[in-house]
Amino acid sequence: MRTLEYNVDLCVVGGGMSGLCCAIAAARHGIKVALIQDRAVLGGNASSEIRMWIGGAHGKDNREGGIIEEIFLENFYQNPSLKYPIWDSVLYEKAILEENITLLLNSSCLDATMDKNRIVSVKAWQSNAETFHVVRAKYFADCSGDSILCPLTNAEYMYGREAKAEFGESIPPDVADKKTMGMSCLFQIRETDHKVEFTPPSWAYKYETDADLPYKDHNRGNNFWWIEIGGEWDCIHDTDKCRDELLKICYGVWDHMKNRGEHDVDNWELEWIGFLPGKRESRRYIGKYIVTQNDVEAEGRFDDIVAYAGWTMDDHFPEGFYYRAGHPTIYHPAPQPWGLPLRCMISKNIENLVFAGRNISVTHAALSSSRVMATCAILGQALGTAVALATESGKSVEDVDIAKLQQTLMEDDCYIPWHRRELPALTKNAYCSAEIVRNGLDRGEENLWIGKEGEGIEYIFDGDVDLQEIRLVFDNDMNRKYHNMPCNYPLIQDKFKLPRTLIKEYILEGEDSEGNSFNIHVTDSYQRFVRHNVGKKVCRLRFIPLSTHGAKDFRLFSFEVR
Repeated sequence: MRTLEYNVDLCVVGGGMSGLCCAIAAARHGIKVALIQDRAVLGGNASSEIRMWIGGAHGKDNREGGIIEEIFLENFYQNPSLKYPIWDSVLYEKAILEENITLLLNSSCLDATMDKNRIVSVKAWQSNAETFHVVRAKYFADCSGDSILCPLTNAEYMYGREAKAEFGESIPPDVADKKTMGMSCLFQIRETDHKVEFTPPSWAYKYETDADLPYKDHNRGNNFWWIEIGGEWDCIHDTDKCRDELLKICYGVWDHMKNRGEHDVDNWELEWIGFLPGKRESRRYIGKYIVTQNDVEAEGRFDDIVAYAGWTMDDHFPEGFYYRAGHPTIYHPAPQPWGLPLRCMISKNIENLVFAGRNISVTHAALSSSRVMATCAILGQALGTAVALATESGKSVEDVDIAKLQQTLMEDDCYIPWHRRELPALTKNAYCSAEIVRNGLDRGEENLWIGKEGEGIEYIFDGDVDLQEIRLVFDNDMNRKYHNMPCNYPLIQDKFKLPRTLIKEYILEGEDSEGNSFNIHVTDSYQRFVRHNVGKKVCRLRFIPLSTHGAKDFRLFSFEVR
């Protein structure tokens, strides 16, 4: 046995999408981060171990930007066949390429050292290396989903469904209980060019007719989310018990589809089945503020809004697969979008504990809209950025300059509803041939510059200026209908690819008043959000698009200079 020790600014526990985005954001803003993940891969419910595609806010132009969209586009570029092991490596790459991140995989957090109501350190056990890791930090971000730091620190938390009267909500039951939404083991199927037989294991359940699967959509185009149990059990301590039951159901459902009735899957085979359940709900921290159903319905217009949601209040019945009274979930309407405040990510009673993901400070009803992974990812980016700004300023996260945090997030391509990004002075004071690219809004057709072949955009400055950075935001087809990864694999899968609207090749040309020039020629761009560090004197700057990933027009939201 050995023990390794680390001193960092931020320790992130949990490497799902919220924890990964939290760690990356904090690291990119200059602070030292340790990211502890109890699995061999990152991504949580989105990883190859669980394989839930990433959902987010509904509604026109509401797709989440920032790090999560960067990851999506990286995956489409590196992984055009959308293989899950390659998706894992894309997530892994995003962590290891950040020099400020120390990544500790296969490491389970099992202890915390406290000084009154402050965390001093946490300890994790890395079984494959027989190593204890002790991490001391200024701040600890619990992004573990199940809130592992909660029992280790005595942080206040909620579990289960509140009563209607507790927060004046209409969705919860009349009497509070310890029931939650359940968990699922997903499975994936692949089409072949020949008939494939299937023999189920002897211990699988048998569903002879469609009547044995009432209200369950078991066509091959869905991801079988309704194979869900555990909401009436303990969604933390009964995880393995749930897995055992879920595997019997999963094999039984596929056996039914293959061998009992007509389901048009003769040429399809079972390629993968998950042995790690994907969870929807367990512990939720009590923060400086508890977001309720009423806040959701009022659009969450908080002064300290730093992220947003827009999924319906999708409240699964605790019985899950065994619910027999109707459809297994109720889709209560929610605004698209609605805002989430920084205060719901800061512990009420542990002064240096923060959190992001499905464990934020929300009621059960509000959780049903805020729990999806793209929402969790932008919560993570907001939290990591907040901790970095707090560390830089010497203030607590609770006292961070909210206006500065909001502007920093928007500068990093995170959308904050009802807010406009401030422009750099150099951008505002120059002549620009296309005003639309400097209006501080990076989504919506009304905010797009659309150019034809041979057209470009030009800045002219009042004499030579010091150009440090160029900021570009391209059109990433914000309203595309496909997910980051598929739920099944037909023989021909052509809809998953880099958005055609992205500009692929472009030139940035600058020159000063004496005729000295520079040229940045990008030939294989595939990201929505791009920064170029320049460090040159210029009096004139031109953006010249040359090709796209398939669209006829050149489409650009932002072209700014600082």
